[in-house]
Amino acid sequence: MTTEAVEAALCLPPLPMSRALRERLPDGSVDCHLHVFRDGAPLATPRSYTPQMMTLADWRAFAEAAGIARGVLVQPSVYGFDNQVMLEALAETPGQLRGIAVIDPETPDAELERLHAGGVRGVRCNTRNLGGLGFDLATTLARRIAPLGWSLQFQVLSEQVDALAELAPTLGLPVVLDHLGFIDVEPPDVALRRLRALLDAGDSYVKLSAPYRVGSAFGAPAVATITKGLAASHPERLLWGTDWPHTELWSNMPDDADLIDDLLALLGDGELRRQIFVETPNRLFFQS
Repeated sequence: MTTEAVEAALCLPPLPMSRALRERLPDGSVDCHLHVFRDGAPLATPRSYTPQMMTLADWRAFAEAAGIARGVLVQPSVYGFDNQVMLEALAETPGQLRGIAVIDPETPDAELERLHAGGVRGVRCNTRNLGGLGFDLATTLARRIAPLGWSLQFQVLSEQVDALAELAPTLGLPVVLDHLGFIDVEPPDVALRRLRALLDAGDSYVKLSAPYRVGSAFGAPAVATITKGLAASHPERLLWGTDWPHTELWSNMPDDADLIDDLLALLGDGELRRQIFVETPNRLFFQS
């Protein structure tokens, strides 16, 4: 088997919601990180994985079961610069969804305006997957999209979190870090200090999402320490996302009810929960 074939292995499908949540999500909760796919849409080659064809209808069924009101679609690396599947999903549910696109830095202004009208509110840099936009393009992208009021979102390697903290204040727009930065969680005090340095730099945000990307769960001691520490120091700078349908997993598919319950248990205060799940994402993605 070639390296390319291994990298493009078919992911596991997400598990169905196994049960009702122990506690309800706050009314109006926003899932700030999800992906959808469509049969027949061409996949990029080479790519880091082959997705299950989980559609917008599948996510909406999951969202209803989980009590999620709105969502932010993130363009997956397997579609490259072709944002069509995401745009189709946005058009199906005006008002419920926003999108984070992947674009060529030379994209004409008229196309950016079209994307904005279609519900796009940000661009993603992805240094972890084949076909993603790199750090070197961040300044150019920021200059192009800042007038639209968009954010620049980053999926990076753990060792790049510190570089992002240095870069963020220079970009002039909101910066969002995916999945706790894939940060090395041990020792947790070091990880917490590094993430706080980013949140202190510029208009920066961290997604409390996909703890399995850092090799653990929200309830695990190190991740719990980091999550509670960030909530204590920067509650207004945190977002939440499901990472549904949990792409790029070939074993140990998480249970969404467990993921949500574990995080809610760490965020015990009702006002804190509402800020992270409702107020901050609505301000960042749905005000325009």
